[in-house]
Amino acid sequence: MSFIKNIPLRPHHGMCLAYFKGEGYSDGFSAHMQEMLDIFQKGAKIQLHADTDEICSACPNNEKGCCSSFSLVEKYDKAVLELCSLKNGQIMDFKTFTDIVQKEILASGKRKEICGNCQWNSICESQKSRWEKQVLI
Repeated sequence: MSFIKNIPLRPHHGMCLAYFKGEGYSDGFSAHMQEMLDIFQKGAKIQLHADTDEICSACPNNEKGCCSSFSLVEKYDKAVLELCSLKNGQIMDFKTFTDIVQKEILASGKRKEICGNCQWNSICESQKSRWEKQVLI
């Protein structure tokens, strides 16, 4: 499947999507997150964007394009970029991005250091990363 534009994606959403199982802030948010995951997995190109992205568009913390939890998630984004040796604004295939996140953060046990204080942490701790089986790097 070919995409006309690169889809903006917050770096830390590479971790969130690894463990997403249909739960979230609301039914609408969860449905949108699943829709975006499906689009990404069909071969989308992403542009790392350490600010509100397409997933954030359905989040109740998105207040007119600004995240009310910005200081918290900004730390998550910066940590993902640093640990994965990526740059804000970088364009890449979604699968390449998730392979890197899996190898550098999830498989190495660093996820909890980054976002162990997230309200959804128990979901991530209770299951394997969906990226685990796909790593080729």
